[in-house]
Amino acid sequence: MTTLTYLQGYPASLLAQVEALIAANRLGAVLKQRYPDRHVVTSDKALWQYTLQLKNQFLRSAPPVNKVAFDSKIHVMKHALGLHTAVSRVQGSKLKAKAEIRIATVFRDAPEAFLRMIVVHELAHLKEKDHNKAFYQLCCHMEPQYHQLEFDTRLWLTHLARSATP
Repeated sequence: MTTLTYLQGYPASLLAQVEALIAANRLGAVLKQRYPDRHVVTSDKALWQYTLQLKNQFLRSAPPVNKVAFDSKIHVMKHALGLHTAVSRVQGSKLKAKAEIRIATVFRDAPEAFLRMIVVHELAHLKEKDHNKAFYQLCCHMEPQYHQLEFDTRLWLTHLARSATP
C-alpha cells in the first residue's frame, strides 16, 4: 500500500478501497462522475463575492471579512488548503484587527463543491478558532455534506498528486 498523504487518519478499510481505485486507474473517473463541473469563481473579486454571500447567509453576526483571495503561496503539501488570518494594525491609538481568508490557487480549477467546503471551513474560523466539536457543527450547519466533501476533496488532491492533469 502506498502512502496516501491527504488521507492519513482514515480507517484502513477505506484506504484499501481508495488504493483499489488507484490501482484500477479509476479514481479520476469516479471523481469526474460525482463532480462533473468546475466552478466559475476564478478571480479574487468573484471569490470575495462568493465568500460574502455564504457569510451573509449563515454568519451575519460574525466579524467582517476584509480580504478574500486565491493565494499561490499556500502549499497544499503542508496540509493547508486555505488560511484564515487576523491581521492586527495600530492606527493612531486604536488596535484594528482585519480578518483575511486565503484559498490555495489549486481550487481555481476545482469542482464548486470543493471550493464551497474550503470557504465554509475558513468562514467557520470567524466564530470558532479551534477544530473542535462546535467548529465542525458550524461547518455542517453551513454545508450539510461537509464531511463527505472534505473526504472527496482529499481524494481529488490525491488524484492531482498522482497525475499531471486534473
